[in-house]
Amino acid sequence: MTQNSTSDQEEVVLQGIGVSPGVVIGPVFRLVNEEEHIVERDVTPREIPREINRFHGSLDATRRQIRDIQSTFEKSIGHGDASIFDAHLMVLDDRVFIEEVVRDITEKRRNAEAGVRVVSEKYAAALGAIKDAYLRERVVDVQDVARRILRNLSGRQEAPSEDIDQPSILVATELAPSETAALKRDKVLGFATDLGSPTAHTAVMARAMRIPAVVGLHDISVRVSTGDRMLMDGNKGVLIIRPTAERLSEYGHVLEVRKSFENVLQGQVALVAETRDAHRVGLSANIEIPEELDAVVSQGAEGIGLFRSEFVFLAQGHLPSEDEQAEIYERVAKRLAPAPVVIRTLDLGGDKFLSHVKYPSEMNPFMGWRAIRLCLAQPDMFRTQLRAILRASRHGNVKIMYPMITKVDEVLQAQELLESAKAELRSKGTPFDEQLPVGVMIETPSAALTTRAIAPHVSFFSVGTNDLIQYTLAVDRVNERVAYLYEPTHPAIVRLIKETIDVGHEHGVHVALCGEMGADPIMAPLLIGLGLDEISVTPTAIPLIKDAIRHLSHKDSQALAEEAMKKHSAAEIVSLCREVIAQVRPEILDLVR
Repeated sequence: MTQNSTSDQEEVVLQGIGVSPGVVIGPVFRLVNEEEHIVERDVTPREIPREINRFHGSLDATRRQIRDIQSTFEKSIGHGDASIFDAHLMVLDDRVFIEEVVRDITEKRRNAEAGVRVVSEKYAAALGAIKDAYLRERVVDVQDVARRILRNLSGRQEAPSEDIDQPSILVATELAPSETAALKRDKVLGFATDLGSPTAHTAVMARAMRIPAVVGLHDISVRVSTGDRMLMDGNKGVLIIRPTAERLSEYGHVLEVRKSFENVLQGQVALVAETRDAHRVGLSANIEIPEELDAVVSQGAEGIGLFRSEFVFLAQGHLPSEDEQAEIYERVAKRLAPAPVVIRTLDLGGDKFLSHVKYPSEMNPFMGWRAIRLCLAQPDMFRTQLRAILRASRHGNVKIMYPMITKVDEVLQAQELLESAKAELRSKGTPFDEQLPVGVMIETPSAALTTRAIAPHVSFFSVGTNDLIQYTLAVDRVNERVAYLYEPTHPAIVRLIKETIDVGHEHGVHVALCGEMGADPIMAPLLIGLGLDEISVTPTAIPLIKDAIRHLSHKDSQALAEEAMKKHSAAEIVSLCREVIAQVRPEILDLVR
């Protein structure tokens, strides 16, 4: 964090984490801590039943509100993001939580508000002490539910942001998912919070709702007051309190440049991703739900490089049948044919769980029973999905991909189950693509280092940089305390990507990349120079990546990659990439950071 001045009347510049892009200027609306409205008091024995009834009534009201929010959010954004609220409903139905609050009211003779506060703080503290990042982030879910219960108990039915009387930038210690879902774009220009990370639920929802946001500002909630003028750049993670006239003029120009540049990008949608010296690079989209197909087409993707099939499962209240899955996969394949569609098999576990599947209790679910491990341990469920994908392959453009491979044995086991699924369909006379291409995610160091063993058994690799970086560098990517160590250009990562590409090409294996690293246009010269055949990103990132590719030289990118392989730090490699982008397309630097 940096500061220009200590004077309350002078401009202050703060550096946070930009989690949702966009530049906004406006007055601050500071959210008051909900607990400031809560009154705690002792109760008489005669009042205890009434307090317990008040508590149960507030649980019912909270449950209805969260279901309403989930339904509204699902209609506007999609089930993949709306499923975030399943965790909130689980807290409300937790018998231990409910019984502890009732016991506190009965034994301590305190009102319902006090009981909810005491028990929820106990739960939050216990979760916060756990090492696993996913479980630590569930603290927010518990706190969100508790705040809403307390709000219902106090009679404050509206969301905190309802008090905003003019378009403003929301500032808070932290925004809960339900509070984020309730934000109205005509009132909330953007939001800034003390806490948060790029992969937290609130950040995911901000991006889905296209609300500019900066998090991880540490103490912004006590630095500003309602009415203060503020400028926020969600692209660069910069927040400026009381911006000067010069700063406003500077950003006014930046906004004009960005708007003009974005118009240029949209004008290139129909063009191919090809360097100045005619080197083609595949540019495809990552999606979670079929509803994203319109964006895939409108943004100029050449196909789908990653269809996260687990969201088909998360969207159901039950394990989807073979027919239900096949209908969805076929809808996607048919809409995009003949463009390729890569369907990744179930990547459940880690931070994505089904309420109707029993999971073991794990200290670190990201390294536990998940993805291909879960599928191989549940062969019936896995074969059902494989048959559904095979049925969709009759359109001739479907590929299948296995996630979180760590060794060739897992590939061979998965292939055996795939052959079994093919045999079942053949026996029924059900058509499918007998030559269905099979690939694997390279997202663990062990997979990257054993690609020579894996390559003979697959048609393509897809480098999943999000997990590859996390596992290689031993960095929890949702922990803001070590976020500075999460470096896509760390020499170890660059070498693993290069090794994967080289081995893949030696064996005639197509090599793609589908992690967030690919969505950063500054990385484009490095990735192209390393030899990637394809980059797959979120649909909205495609125009900018395509523009970067079209302004690059393949020959110069190869020279950059060779130089990058000699460097000893991530910063040196980033600097090389920025220098190239600054030379060929400086507007990109103004747009992204």
